Order: sequence, then C-alpha cells, then structure tokens
Amino acid sequence: MNIENTQSQMRKGVLEFCILSIIRQGEAYPSDIIEKMKAANLHILEGTLYPLLTRLKNADLLSYRWVESNSGPPRKYFVLTDKGSAFYQELEDTWNELAGAVGALTQKPQAADTQ
Repeated sequence: MNIENTQSQMRKGVLEFCILSIIRQGEAYPSDIIEKMKAANLHILEGTLYPLLTRLKNADLLSYRWVESNSGPPRKYFVLTDKGSAFYQELEDTWNELAGAVGALTQKPQAADTQ
C-alpha cells in the first residue's frame, strides 16, 4: 500500500472545509488562501484551488467581487454566501463529530488505576 496516496486522499477530503474556513474569516484573494494553507502546512497549488473556487461559486456557496489593483489586473475576492455559511456550519459539525470519533479510536488506553 502506498502511504503517500493515502495521505493525499486524506488531505483532499478536508481541502474544501479548510478553504471555506479561511473564506469564512473574511473575503479572501486566492493567493491569500494559498499562503494561509501553506502556513498551516497544507500545501495547495493554484491549479487545484481555482477549479475548486469555481465549483463552490457555481454551487452558490461563494460569491466574489472585483477590486482594482494598483499593480496589475483587478483582483477577485471571494466571500461566503448565506448558503455557503449554512453549508460551512454543516461541514464544521461533521468535522467535529468525525474528529471526536477518530480521537476516541486513536487514543492510547490509559493504564488502569492500581490502587
């Protein structure tokens, strides 16, 4: 079995949740999302991020606005829609439930008290 493939699949499974978490904090420019992901040691390439942002926008979970830039083309800033906020809350609830269950299964059993 290939551990790198399994690790990659695990990361992909939480990618959407992590990106929505960043955007939930305030409107975000794609390069800012990439930097925040990198700082959290979850590296993502533009070629992965942009299609995902487009898919989330097409699902009405995100909207965006164009902002003129002094140094280049206008920038697209993403924000959660009301539908996106509700979707995020469901993902967060699922994540908390899943993380709790995985934590319970992966914790080492504590030694029984020998009193």
